[in-house]
Amino acid sequence: MARYVFITGGVVSSLGKGLASAALGALLQARGYTVRLRKLDPYLNVDPGTMSPFEHGEVFVTDDGAETDLDLGHYERFTGVSARNTDSVSSGRIYSTVLEKERRGDYLGKTIQVIPHVTNEIKDFLATGDDEVDFMLCEIGGTVGDIEGLPFFEAIRQFSQDKPRGQCIFMHLTLLPYLGASGELKTKPTQHSVKELRSIGIAPDVLVCRSDKEIPAKERAKIALFCNVRQDAVIAAPDLKSIYEAPLAYHREGLDKAVLDAFQINHSPKPVLDRWEDVADRVFNPEGEVRVGIIGKYTQLEDAYKSIVEALTHGGMANRAKVKVEWVDAELFDNEDAEPYLKGLHAILVPGGFGERGTEGKIKAAQFARENKIPYLGICLGMQMAVIEAARNVANLSDAGSEEFDHEAGEKRFTPVVYHLKEWVQGNHKVERKVEDNKGGTMRLGAYTAKLAADSKVAGIYGSTTIEERHRHRYEVDVRYRDQLENCGLTFSGMSPDGSLPEIVEWKDHPWFIGVQFHPELKSKPFDPHPLFADFVRAAIETSRLV
Repeated sequence: MARYVFITGGVVSSLGKGLASAALGALLQARGYTVRLRKLDPYLNVDPGTMSPFEHGEVFVTDDGAETDLDLGHYERFTGVSARNTDSVSSGRIYSTVLEKERRGDYLGKTIQVIPHVTNEIKDFLATGDDEVDFMLCEIGGTVGDIEGLPFFEAIRQFSQDKPRGQCIFMHLTLLPYLGASGELKTKPTQHSVKELRSIGIAPDVLVCRSDKEIPAKERAKIALFCNVRQDAVIAAPDLKSIYEAPLAYHREGLDKAVLDAFQINHSPKPVLDRWEDVADRVFNPEGEVRVGIIGKYTQLEDAYKSIVEALTHGGMANRAKVKVEWVDAELFDNEDAEPYLKGLHAILVPGGFGERGTEGKIKAAQFARENKIPYLGICLGMQMAVIEAARNVANLSDAGSEEFDHEAGEKRFTPVVYHLKEWVQGNHKVERKVEDNKGGTMRLGAYTAKLAADSKVAGIYGSTTIEERHRHRYEVDVRYRDQLENCGLTFSGMSPDGSLPEIVEWKDHPWFIGVQFHPELKSKPFDPHPLFADFVRAAIETSRLV
């Protein structure tokens, strides 16, 4: 039976609960324990799949096709444990399930209430798979006191009472603000946050205090006294130069020991942190630097491309190089020459996205990379833009475009070399979709197999002719244009097993130009960089030496 650590936050949002949870998971693994991490989000959306990236950052997709919070990306990157659809839940999903049961008559005519029906549903979610691991780490989104989060706090309070004594602990993250006028850290916000938590029946066992200053012993003692926790369970969480320093930093502060002490585990193996020491060494001691341009339309919010940025960092680690990301808004050169915006870059990456806005700029970026022999990685929409660019400028299909853009405009303007996928095979059954279907969860989602041409660049990079990668898209490159494009030099080097869906394209006469329909960034880890990103950064390094 798993031991549970519930991670909550107070004072302000975005304190780093997800990173702290992921780092704690990594530290428990380093001591030989097995872990699984989960996220409970109080918002009423069923999942983040239909949210704008400006609202909630990127959508992280699991192998089994769940669209989840970006914190699950942190969990995977730090622990290597693949997330599942049972590792993320929202108020919307909980309430939807409760209402479906009510409509079916499962509650036998009873009045449906938040307590016990909603809280029981949350507890059932928490208990899923608790016999699989040693520790289950469950992060509650938002901050204590948020009205929408109250059912989750009540559920974890009940859950801890239902379990045997000592089976659950609570870890609370707060902020220690520094006031320059008085020259001191203020503990009162933390005290009030803990008071709010205790008022709903939850007493924290471990306090993690975020601060950009060192926490003096006097303040630690004060926090311990007024918040009723042990002094060695008051953990400092200072700002770090890299998130990959977090496991080592939290270990130095004693987080893993404080958690084990709270469980009264007194004889845990010492942590083996060689993996994280190597990661930190690669981050802080690079032997060169490359400039990689991300050409997107959500560039004002870096979290919209969180996994891509981290995968580039991992690719840099693999090559002992620092990757300096240059953010370029694709809309800036929709109707202008791309060169002034792209010259000087050592590599170009065009990520995924939805809608027509900024796509002409992305097409120009693909053209600039092709013509100037600059390494190019197109992901999802980035691959489709590369295909459209090839069709227009090499294969003489001047009106080539995507059916997505015609649907958005409400008129037919393009020859659709990219079309809306209406049916495909998932596992052992056929999936059918219509343009007018609901948006949520109706894309090609999750892990799918691709077959690679044996003599292709990607087969050499992967070291295999069969791969499995995660997808999230509604539109596909039309295989009917394959011969026309391949005759011009754009090779369809990866296909679905039945040969109907293009998965990868690459230019034969280019040093490094690859487009992929899937999202390789979702599977990259600091200690196991994705091969595509590792080789992409290697190619960028080669380009930097020629400049």
